[in-house]
Amino acid sequence: MIVVNLDVMMARRKISSGELAERIGITQANLSVLKTGKAKAVRFSTLEAICKVLDCQPGDILEYQEV
Repeated sequence: MIVVNLDVMMARRKISSGELAERIGITQANLSVLKTGKAKAVRFSTLEAICKVLDCQPGDILEYQEV
């Protein structure tokens, strides 16, 4: 199972959902889908933008856990 730790990174960087969505160019609704782990896929360009804004690596946001 892939766990999304986007909320954790956002809290560490003290950035709101609205600000992050605006800075990476997606809607708050789509960001919410990512944050809750309900997304079926994520574009590399979106992941790259998130990592750039949050100054992190993809592994800081996405984590694999065995079920």
